[in-house]
Amino acid sequence: MSDSNVRRFQRTRDEEEEERPEDERDEELVCPECGGSVATDAEHGETVCEECGLVIEEATIDRGPEWRAFDAAEKDQKSRVGAPTTKMMHDEGLSTNIGWQNKDAYGNSLSSRQRQKMQRLRTWNERFRTRDSKERNLKQALGEIDRMASALGLPESVRETASVIYRRALNENLLPGRSIEGVATASLYAAARQAGTPRSLDEITQVSRVEKDEIARTYRYVVRELSLEVAPADPESYVPRFASDLGLSDEAERRARQLLKSAKEEGIHSGKSPVGLAAAAVYAASLLINEKVTQSDVSEVADISEVTIRNRYHELLDAEDGITT
Repeated sequence: MSDSNVRRFQRTRDEEEEERPEDERDEELVCPECGGSVATDAEHGETVCEECGLVIEEATIDRGPEWRAFDAAEKDQKSRVGAPTTKMMHDEGLSTNIGWQNKDAYGNSLSSRQRQKMQRLRTWNERFRTRDSKERNLKQALGEIDRMASALGLPESVRETASVIYRRALNENLLPGRSIEGVATASLYAAARQAGTPRSLDEITQVSRVEKDEIARTYRYVVRELSLEVAPADPESYVPRFASDLGLSDEAERRARQLLKSAKEEGIHSGKSPVGLAAAAVYAASLLINEKVTQSDVSEVADISEVTIRNRYHELLDAEDGITT
């Protein structure tokens, strides 16, 4: 194959490179000598004719990653495409931040003049990120949600859901007359219940900056206005956390679940606090399998009174006796 033909073929291919989809290029190209189909050998960086074996192009640029992955998990781990977008940030994580370290790319400290300049840049960057009152509102609320979720040990999925609920409340204009902290707390409370990892209202109140009554009132308002589907809290969803905090075994946790199932069959759970039922079930289960814990310990973990635990404790045992007999 002459040099002029190769150059002409290369020019034609380069001109069509940007116009054709990548998966169609090899199918449309033909060998300039025999007219046969052309295939690309990515491993050797060559373009060859499948009919006559002519090497049409060699030493092509490999535009793929320099690493190899043998399963999906390894591919996700090695992939370097930047952080994903998230609803937990007011700008969904699409903007950039200027680091707080006053050091250059080589790790050397900046001079005083350069530090002043960087501080001014940080200030202006922060102002541009929150250009109106709505974005400032959103930034404050999402920061509150993240702070409370961290204190309560809630997973990232719950924080993401809470952020979406708050954004909806903001877009539906539900905030006038209500505090940002109150709506943010109500959003987190609803998200935790939707995800099946509920926290009691008392626990939410401990990490919030608003009163319990305001949280409950705002929660009911947000759920009603946004038509959120929030199922009643299941006492069994509290059992794993209580058992873990008390250091009880898996057998005790299973026994507590059995007690709660018996209570549901007897119908005594209706109108009762799910936290109180879960705490009493954990206490009763620990006694039944000789992993004794005190009512005071359970009361401290569940943040509920010992009187409630004693009352629910007897009701749970009576319900199980009623089923067995």
